[in-house]
Amino acid sequence: CRHKKTDAKVVLMENEDENKVFYIGFRTTPRESTGVSHILEHSVLCGSKNFPVKDPFVELVKGSLNTFLNAMTYPDKTVYPVASCNDKDFQNLMHVYLDAVFYPNIYNTDMTFRQEGWHYELEGENLSYNGVVFNEMKGAMSSVDEVIMEGMLAAAYPDTCYGYNSGGDPRVIPQLTYEQYMSMYNRYYHPSNSRIWLDGAVPLDRVLTMIDEYLSRFERSDEKHVIAQQVPHACEKTQYYEVSAEEGTDNKAMLSLGKIVGSWKDVVRCYAGDILAD
Repeated sequence: CRHKKTDAKVVLMENEDENKVFYIGFRTTPRESTGVSHILEHSVLCGSKNFPVKDPFVELVKGSLNTFLNAMTYPDKTVYPVASCNDKDFQNLMHVYLDAVFYPNIYNTDMTFRQEGWHYELEGENLSYNGVVFNEMKGAMSSVDEVIMEGMLAAAYPDTCYGYNSGGDPRVIPQLTYEQYMSMYNRYYHPSNSRIWLDGAVPLDRVLTMIDEYLSRFERSDEKHVIAQQVPHACEKTQYYEVSAEEGTDNKAMLSLGKIVGSWKDVVRCYAGDILAD
């Protein structure tokens, strides 16, 4: 379905599955490795207009009957899925998530950005960086496999969002400003740029009414976030990863080879590539 006023797309997978699923997603295409999409994913779940508690996400986990509750950042989208077998709980989860993505508390203070993204911290006489996403990505990028994969993507897709670290490179995250963060939110978190998915035996009248109540508060945006096709090219890239002083660097070199095998539209070829890689 298409929402008449905003042109938001809604997919209804109507069936008798008692496990009801809702998610709303937005195309988010980073232009650098500051992790801004990832930081926004964390931030919008830190309280909103109708749910002004510090961490509604944690409260939901404790008190909800949900069968799934999370949010995920990808190189080209950010999605917020929830699921429950209980009608009332399902609608409550929808309400919290719709309120979170469209009316987050990030307008009221920059403290959420500092907390979830990055901030300075003074430890004695030493100044260091801290922040939820900053620390999460420090852990992720301590994996050699992750370092190699990010390097491969940067080499293969230099002209698209897939060449950036959407989770955030700890060396780059502190370059992100609050103004850039808010600009990213205002540009992408709009109904016209959203996709909504409903699956299972959902009470459609009540659910679609709730969705419409949120979407109809906005005017339609005609901005299209188009991802250009990357022209395949040959290249070489040298990168470095950390080892401890005790390990030394002998026999620590690694070689990786990557190929662009086709478009995402060619599902059979993509699956065949995955099977061959395994």
